[in-house]
Amino acid sequence: MSTPTTTDLRSRMPNPLPFLPGMAEVGEGLHKALRDGPISPTTVSLLHLRAGQILGSTYFTIRETGNLRRLGESEERIAAVATWRDATYFTDAERVALELVEAVLTPNPAGERVPDELYARVSAHYDTKAMWSLVMAIAHIGFFTPAALIAKPIPGMPPGQNYSE
Repeated sequence: MSTPTTTDLRSRMPNPLPFLPGMAEVGEGLHKALRDGPISPTTVSLLHLRAGQILGSTYFTIRETGNLRRLGESEERIAAVATWRDATYFTDAERVALELVEAVLTPNPAGERVPDELYARVSAHYDTKAMWSLVMAIAHIGFFTPAALIAKPIPGMPPGQNYSE
């Protein structure tokens, strides 16, 4: 049995832009805020990769793995994102950012998702501007989560080409 290639895959839904053209401006605004912010593209992609893993999104996971490779990240660091708590590949600032995205995306029936103690540890590594950039990096993945999970864009395809017609 052969493995399907990217060109064999289909999305559940067509490209949303013909139906909701204003979405492009919103998405580009989020991309611009992250590009112009103080958080490195590597940290943003690490957060987005971990979010994709938590959400069970093949699309996000493949996209961010590719982004991290393009940024020159090692295969070891990319693979270790799934087990970042035990891995020795991350800085303290990256670790606390990964912990923050996990806290935001993981239900906590016992209390707050982001307790004061976690906030204090994050703010020890990131000033207010960088904190807002982290918030927007997590908001970015949150904005696109419904499309990734419901419409299922084609993993590995560039934006605009990642939906079946």
